[in-house]
Amino acid sequence: MPSQNVRTDLTSARQNLRSGQSSASAEIGQSIAIAQSAVCDAAFVKSTFEAARARATQPGVADTPLAGLAVSIKDLFDVAGEVNAAGSTLLASQPPAPADCPAVARLRAAGASLLGRTNMTEFAFSGIGINPHWGTPAAWDGRYNQAAGARTVGLLPRVPGGSSSGAAVSVATGAAFIGLGSDTGGSIRIPAALNGIVGFKSTARLVPTAGAVPLSSTLDSVCALTRSVRDAVLAHEILAQRSVPLTDAPLSSYRLAIAHSGFLDNLDHTVKTAFERSLQRLRDAGATLVDISLAEVRTLQRIQSTGGFSAAEAYAWHRPLLARGPTTRSTYDPRVLARIERGAQMRAFEYLDLMAARTAWIAQMEEQLHGFDAVLSPTVPIVSPPIANLAPGLERDDAFFHANGLMLRNPSVVNMLDGCAISIPCHTADELPVGLMLWHAGMHDDVLLNLALQVEKIL
Repeated sequence: MPSQNVRTDLTSARQNLRSGQSSASAEIGQSIAIAQSAVCDAAFVKSTFEAARARATQPGVADTPLAGLAVSIKDLFDVAGEVNAAGSTLLASQPPAPADCPAVARLRAAGASLLGRTNMTEFAFSGIGINPHWGTPAAWDGRYNQAAGARTVGLLPRVPGGSSSGAAVSVATGAAFIGLGSDTGGSIRIPAALNGIVGFKSTARLVPTAGAVPLSSTLDSVCALTRSVRDAVLAHEILAQRSVPLTDAPLSSYRLAIAHSGFLDNLDHTVKTAFERSLQRLRDAGATLVDISLAEVRTLQRIQSTGGFSAAEAYAWHRPLLARGPTTRSTYDPRVLARIERGAQMRAFEYLDLMAARTAWIAQMEEQLHGFDAVLSPTVPIVSPPIANLAPGLERDDAFFHANGLMLRNPSVVNMLDGCAISIPCHTADELPVGLMLWHAGMHDDVLLNLALQVEKIL
């Protein structure tokens, strides 16, 4: 049974390869073994293990940025020769993609060994991570506890978070060093928090979304899950084709905001404890923390009262499929279909009003955040619920949508802001995973990553 400390992060693994302490065949072999083990049940919908093994041991790959180490690809992205099904059965019979999408092409060019396609919420439309077609991978912590009985908490298999569920589990278990995913309302940061790993949502415009099945063309961003912040920096540099200038500015030079407008409502005990402990550790390390109301966040419900971008834009994309009739409609996850169909209710003027309101809201938010290097909040307000509590079933739909709303509440603010954010683990060994989210408006990626490097060490 793989243990919590079975693998280092990518940066250390790469150093071990180059120093001769490890080998390409050993590293990829271990990745494949974990991917085939019980901890990764339902994490992959398609494996490409032998191709990954061949790639990892190719001459010259060891000298690339990723050194042939294992990377997983969310079942949302075009990979040459593979079907891009977006976690559905509806698209499973479509022709294979003729070429890699830009994100996959950049990872491949950087030396990634593609381990396979990871499970996800169908069409990326949920923060929970349940998939009724391909099964639901358990959050790594819950799966490990159930199988090994090593701890006294988290004994039940728990939801992995969505929509990048399999991507997170593949990274948390040690199967992959990078999990390529997407984030429309928290789909990278939610599973990062629930699996105790790092999830960085970059400013959306920095990484092309071409070749990814869209949820919301306005809010979608392409990004990655990793096991450390320094790996997140490397993954971002590859995906965005840019360098992140690293600084040695002390933590005391950062001015950090703590937002109170809804972000701290209804925190469960574990999250509240971990968040308050994290704030105290940052204060003790010299950071300046300032409480702010950020009242603009509470206007989002009014701004989106006629429906949000995701439903309207998803419906526009799915409308030709839905027009095929009841047989096609019956292939959707009913919970996903219900959310897509809400988009049919939005009228053109309401959509245009929403776009204008968002632009004005972003300007107001940027004004309020001026002078701060980042905002701190819990990534999600609750720990991962047991899968059984939210599994498909009409009697559990209310619980599902309530939990889904809680999961999306904090991270989705950043997508509306067109901003950037990173979730860092902040729990202790005897707690279920909790994420601390550092966030800001768009194009603050470099400051955020430099700050995150320091915060990670403190936590």
